[in-house]
Amino acid sequence: MPAPSSPPPTGPLVTRGTVAAQLRALGVRPGETLLAHTSLSSLGWVCGGAVSVVQGVLDALGPDGTLVVPTQTGDLSDPAHWANPPVPRSGGTPSARPCRPTTPRHALARCGRRPETVRTWPGAERSAHPQTSFAAVGARAAEVVAGHATDCRLGERSPLARLEALHARVLLLGAGYDTCTSFHLAEYRIPSPLVRVGRPGPDGWETVTEVSISSDRFDELGHDFERDRPAGRPVLRGTVGAADARLFPVADAVAYAERWLAVHRSREEEIPAPARLRRGPRT
Repeated sequence: MPAPSSPPPTGPLVTRGTVAAQLRALGVRPGETLLAHTSLSSLGWVCGGAVSVVQGVLDALGPDGTLVVPTQTGDLSDPAHWANPPVPRSGGTPSARPCRPTTPRHALARCGRRPETVRTWPGAERSAHPQTSFAAVGARAAEVVAGHATDCRLGERSPLARLEALHARVLLLGAGYDTCTSFHLAEYRIPSPLVRVGRPGPDGWETVTEVSISSDRFDELGHDFERDRPAGRPVLRGTVGAADARLFPVADAVAYAERWLAVHRSREEEIPAPARLRRGPRT
């Protein structure tokens, strides 16, 4: 019996050249550093898939530019803390502590085909955090990912703070503000609750206390950020293929999020009991 056929591709034909040209039209500059969040399916009929998209972005950035993507692996955590979904209770124990940690260097990126494509790109660098790593390709790749502390998921000792200092910009390519990882850096700069997080250690799983991070209401935050931008510094908007694209500075997004979250999100500085780790924030 023949296998069911896949639905035919829809949308415009998108090539490596299309991506590069339309990103330049959006305002991407040669030599800059971009933190990119992409929905591949939103672009249309992409000839060459994720590889062509990455090549097109690198073409727009040129040899002196740097492409950075989140390569998060929320499942690289102690299964005893999983809640969404929980570990099955078969076998007599819900903790699953006999499961040995995977080496962060080899863990697959669980947030889409393009991040995994960047992670495995020739010359790519990856930060050391076991759950919220970033991968980078280009002139400043090693500088961006260096020193990512294993007890600081998305804070001052993560690539997000380095990107802010390097005047990097965020590219949302068919992705919404709910994927904007930069907003998480603001959570480290306002009073925030703490959680217990399971991570790989030298002798198996270990637990550390970390700042709680959540992408709840990031869509609303992004809408207000875009609306309130000064006339001289708007969020740049355009299209790449069929996808809406946005371009804005990391530093501006973080500064606005600090003010917005302090007003719109009620936070208490305490460790929830029992703390439960979901499989990573959306990116």
